[in-house]
Amino acid sequence: MKHLIFSVTIFISTLSFSQAKNNIEVIAPDKEKTIITTADLGKLPKHTLDSIQITNHLKEYKSTIKNIKGVLLKDVLSKISFKEKSPKVLSEYYIVFKAEDGYKVIFSWNEIFNTSVGDNVLVIPQVEGRLKDGFSTLSPTDFVTGRRYVKMLKTIELKKVE
Repeated sequence: MKHLIFSVTIFISTLSFSQAKNNIEVIAPDKEKTIITTADLGKLPKHTLDSIQITNHLKEYKSTIKNIKGVLLKDVLSKISFKEKSPKVLSEYYIVFKAEDGYKVIFSWNEIFNTSVGDNVLVIPQVEGRLKDGFSTLSPTDFVTGRRYVKMLKTIELKKVE
């Protein structure tokens, strides 16, 4: 009986954990929340990478990710409305990625929408061999790829510098 209860408990916690990773919450500057699912990402143009090496802050090799299929962050964010009168004010915005474990990474609005970095930052529903990582984001043109590789991505929040 103890084994049955233990097994059911493990199953339920695994089920709720995996369900939590099947979407990302995007929080707009006005605090309006949008849930992005795998199906939503499937409607956007696809981008693929054969493989990329993940390196730590010392540029030391940590792992290789293969068969990466994702969508551009700027495509994901294109439907978020900014209630600003002047486009110049968008330069005051930044984007915070937060993982389930609390890890945070930041990009500026200009970096994503006004440089070549934004042409490469991917939101990835899953990476081959890493289903446990859930959604992730990756900036493959960074010199140190691991710094902005966010696994188990939970939220993307757009904020304005105050």
